[in-house]
Amino acid sequence: MTDVIEFLERMGRDAQLRHASEAVLEEAMRDAHLSAPARAALMGGDRAALKAVIGAHDNVCCMVNVPLPEGDDEESDGGKRQKAA
Repeated sequence: MTDVIEFLERMGRDAQLRHASEAVLEEAMRDAHLSAPARAALMGGDRAALKAVIGAHDNVCCMVNVPLPEGDDEESDGGKRQKAA
């Protein structure tokens, strides 16, 4: 897995590799010792196969937890917040 991620990072840093021909890209992937399934996923642009190769998950959640003002207690108003006018 880390080989694939390192290779993707390398592609992002190296403009020549990012825009290389298929033959050059294939050789670079072999030199990086990427597995055949990883090479196939990258060459084909197959996101599902790439996720399977690196063990990625689809369920991603991003949240922002806003702290309550000091001295404010959620339980004191029964969990109901009123908007200030």
